[in-house]
Amino acid sequence: RDACRRPRADPRSGFGRAAEEPGPAVPQGLLRAARKSGQLNLAGRGLGQVPQHVWRINLDTPEEAHQNLSFGAADRWWEQTDLTKLILASNKLQLLSEDVKLLPALTVLDVHDNQLTFLPSALGQLENLQKLDVSHNKLKSIPEELMQLSHLKSLLLQHNELSDLPDGFGQLVSLEELDLSNNHLTDIPTSFALLINLVRLNLACNQLKNLPADISAMKSLRQLDCTKNYLETVPAELASMASLEQLYLRKNKLRSLPELPSCKLLKELHAGENQIEILNAENLKHLNSLSVLELRDNKIKSVPDEITLLQKLERLDLANNDISRLPYTLGNLPQLKFLALEGNPLRTIRRDLLQKGTQELLKYLRSKIQDDGPSPNEEPPVTAMTLPSESRINMHAITSLKLLEYSEKQAAVIPDEMFNAVRSNPVATVNFSKNQLTAIPARIVELKDSLCDLNFGFNKISSISSELCMLHKLTHLDIRNNFLTSLPEEMEALTTLQVINLSFNRFKVFPGVLYRILALETILLSNNQVGSIDPLQLKKMEKLGTLDLQNNDLLQVPPELGNCENLRTLLLEGNPFRTPRAAILAKGTAAVLEYLRSRIPT
Repeated sequence: RDACRRPRADPRSGFGRAAEEPGPAVPQGLLRAARKSGQLNLAGRGLGQVPQHVWRINLDTPEEAHQNLSFGAADRWWEQTDLTKLILASNKLQLLSEDVKLLPALTVLDVHDNQLTFLPSALGQLENLQKLDVSHNKLKSIPEELMQLSHLKSLLLQHNELSDLPDGFGQLVSLEELDLSNNHLTDIPTSFALLINLVRLNLACNQLKNLPADISAMKSLRQLDCTKNYLETVPAELASMASLEQLYLRKNKLRSLPELPSCKLLKELHAGENQIEILNAENLKHLNSLSVLELRDNKIKSVPDEITLLQKLERLDLANNDISRLPYTLGNLPQLKFLALEGNPLRTIRRDLLQKGTQELLKYLRSKIQDDGPSPNEEPPVTAMTLPSESRINMHAITSLKLLEYSEKQAAVIPDEMFNAVRSNPVATVNFSKNQLTAIPARIVELKDSLCDLNFGFNKISSISSELCMLHKLTHLDIRNNFLTSLPEEMEALTTLQVINLSFNRFKVFPGVLYRILALETILLSNNQVGSIDPLQLKKMEKLGTLDLQNNDLLQVPPELGNCENLRTLLLEGNPFRTPRAAILAKGTAAVLEYLRSRIPT
């Protein structure tokens, strides 16, 4: 096979210049194209060193100029473009010549996957350089001169042999991405604090025992990866990093989670494989945006009830800890799609239940909430007979939070004094969930000019009243876990409704009125008995991005559903249809829609 790869002999050999360098030469055609485009890709050519004429590509008269004297417009070699992008990746380079300075227009230099042990100081003269990739080499140090690259945005140094960094690192003020993973670093220069434009910092797989507190000055940092180091604590200052969205602390020696009160945008916190024993309410209660919390392989003994404050949580991984009981309210986390608990000494949950998957587990936890009853320190359940003085109206919530809250009271009706308390205060959010309501209170209509978000989840409501259909400002409606079998046509009047949650009800058909509420972005209809959907009507719902039909009775998925290309999330698991098969569903929404489109009869 190697014989096929051998370059054919050049018919002009013996003429022109002699070969200047060992190893394969660079074809003239590539150089010619590079003079026009300003880009030269020499990746994977087995080069032992970079030929001199590559460094001099914009200086020397090109070969073709000596041979071809009748220039067409296309061959005006003197109208060449300066080289801005040079890719030398995956060769056998052991050093990079100082002649790199002959390419002052370079904005991208990629020499990853070579055998470089040092970098030339001349790199510091490439003042236009924006991206430098020297990852997967054998670098033991970085030249101070590199710190002069004031326009550098991306510096990739992962998989080298660096044990320390120059103190002047903070001079790289334009840096947005810095990858130092898989080196031998034991500490980080304090000048890192000056990298205020840095968005992504990867320090994984080093030998760091601590992080400098100054790191908190990186105001733009969104992603910080400290996986697999020797961190025992995280500096308290980290808590003030308001832009942080992803924090990876896996495989360290942490004994507790950091408290992150200002990290309001934090979406992912990965702290598995540490020695965390206690999960405090304080660690959790500020993380309002958290969607992934990964704490597997620790020594956590209990989960605080405050975990239910993480309303956006989608993935919770608590596998291989020492947890013996869980708060049942975990079942009420509205977005939770993945819950891992295997490898814990759970007393209340049978092992076979753990193997049935997340949805069954959450269903079980929810079923236990009702059984639990109020614990001794809770206020007595409010029934229709409760005297007004006992029902404790939270006026602060009404006036400052615009919230009318009367949930988890096991009440059969909402007391009139709750509505009386609102009076002229505009209320935006109403939470009447987890009671014993069999109907929607008629007085809800009094709130129609301000109410946006309404929660009647976990009650015993069997029909929607005309009063609810008058709440013309409603954007979010949650009626999950009730006894609904249909929705009234009058709901068409809810023209601003964006999200509706109807999961765990008793719908046998897809409620037709939903097709006519064109503002809808999210329809959650899982765990009903819906047998069919109308893809042509769904296609008209241009704003619909999420449709959850898991665990229904769909015997077939109409191929035309594939034309609903604005759907970003389509969940169909747990239905009795044969196609698409589970393997296709597992690939995600885009793949499912593409599969369905391919089956539309032409």
